[in-house]
Amino acid sequence: MAVRRYVQWVMASENVHVFNDLNFDSEVLKSDKAVLVDFTAAWCGPCRQLAPIIDQIAEELGAEAKVGKLDIDESPLTAGKFGVRGVPTVMVFRNGERAEQHVGLTTKAKLLALVRG
Repeated sequence: MAVRRYVQWVMASENVHVFNDLNFDSEVLKSDKAVLVDFTAAWCGPCRQLAPIIDQIAEELGAEAKVGKLDIDESPLTAGKFGVRGVPTVMVFRNGERAEQHVGLTTKAKLLALVRG
C-alpha cells in the first residue's frame, strides 16, 4: 500500500491535487470552480502517458479550475459511484455534477476544451 501511495505522489506535480474516497465530496463535489479528475491507476501504462499532460493542464489553468488524480485501486467507492470501468478516465465536475467525460488517452487540447466547456 505504501508503494502505491509513493508512486501516486511522484506522478503528481505540486499543482495536481490528490483525491480519494474521503475527500472527494469536499474537494470535488463542493468546489466552487470546475474540477478535472483523472481516474488513474499505478499499473496503467496509458495513465502514465497522460500524467505529464495532466500536470501541464494544472499549471496552465492555475486558479481557473482545480485539477487532480484519483487512484481507482485506493478509492474504489468513488470510482464505482461514477461508473469508472477503464483507465484513464477523465471527468470534469461543475456545481457538484459530472459535466464532461473522456475515456482513454487523449490530448491536452481536448482536456482543456472539456474543462473550459
